[in-house]
Amino acid sequence: MAAPSPGPREVLAPSPEAGHRAATSSSGRRGLLWRLRDKQSRLGLFEIGPGHELHQLTCMMQAGLWAATQVSMDHPPTGLPTEEDFSEVLTQVHEGFELGTLAGPAFARLRRSLGLAEEDYQAALGPGGPYLQFLSTSKSKASFFLSHDQRFFLKTLRRREVRALLAHLPRYVQHLQRHPHSLLARLLGVHSLRVARGKKKYFIIMQSVFYPTGRISERYDIKGCEVSRWVEPAPEGSPFVLVLKDLNFQGKTINLGPQRSWLLRQMELDTAFLRELNVLDYSLLMAFQRLHEDERGPGSSLIFRTARSMRGVQSLEEPEAQNRRLLPDAPNALHILDGPEQRYFLGLVDLATVYGLRKRLEHLWKTLRYPGRTFSTVSPTRYARRLCQWVEAHTE
Repeated sequence: MAAPSPGPREVLAPSPEAGHRAATSSSGRRGLLWRLRDKQSRLGLFEIGPGHELHQLTCMMQAGLWAATQVSMDHPPTGLPTEEDFSEVLTQVHEGFELGTLAGPAFARLRRSLGLAEEDYQAALGPGGPYLQFLSTSKSKASFFLSHDQRFFLKTLRRREVRALLAHLPRYVQHLQRHPHSLLARLLGVHSLRVARGKKKYFIIMQSVFYPTGRISERYDIKGCEVSRWVEPAPEGSPFVLVLKDLNFQGKTINLGPQRSWLLRQMELDTAFLRELNVLDYSLLMAFQRLHEDERGPGSSLIFRTARSMRGVQSLEEPEAQNRRLLPDAPNALHILDGPEQRYFLGLVDLATVYGLRKRLEHLWKTLRYPGRTFSTVSPTRYARRLCQWVEAHTE
């Protein structure tokens, strides 16, 4: 399905300085406390400050996103969603660069459905604090950033990946309405950035699966195969935060207890959806955090958790078909699943690779290159089945 493309709108944006003043006025009072409090939880991440090769780029992103979010605050979408919500392109002209917002009204509605206030979104992504960079173990040439509070994740994409995401966006939103506790990463925005008369760069924004980060001990990126799925672990005591892969997980188990059946069912629902979109090469992100004694078992917040789990569900589906669960009383609850002793952060990410001619040829080449071994480039049907089988084999 191709996304419709009406003529883009171009407007003069508020200056980066205006955005910076507005953002810093709301965050200045907590600036010093924030730096002291978060210093430990940002171990292994790097502030993109003055002197960093990406500092100018991220400053443009921050000023541009502040102005783009201001548009959705000043003109929030009203009424029922329309086809134009998914095809609108708004270009804001800044001094020295342009920032494009793709499908802005659709993403504003999605953020609202998640209970995310535009003011908080703007403050986190605007000029109030430096973005953070981490060393990715991904083989792609994408750049990865985190907002200064580590709540939001930004990643550069190729143009063809952006086209695929936007083409699938209406069905993605519909899937989240049908299955509000889906494991799919929550996409919050798609943008383009052009510096002077240079080539456009595209990037997406999503909720970080690994949030809050304070007590996370291990992180994994799982694809359910073995070729190129090993990362050399960081030395003992190293400050680097590495995301490990499938082969690093050998001999380990995810102990979910009664939550296991929910996870297996949700994996089936989400991967079936991605299979219908002809998508492959996505990952199941996982992280571990040991629960404190007072966090284990059904606590006194059960009623609150039940209400939280029901809130915002506006689907005609029956609860059983939606596969809802009790959400924990924690930030980022949609990506958190508590076992008897461990808290698990789980989410399906990288949803923009379509099984077209390029990937079919890559499949043929890898079949010859790696006989008898499993690799990531397989048909969407096989990919979905294999990842579900991995989860079933590694959970109890």
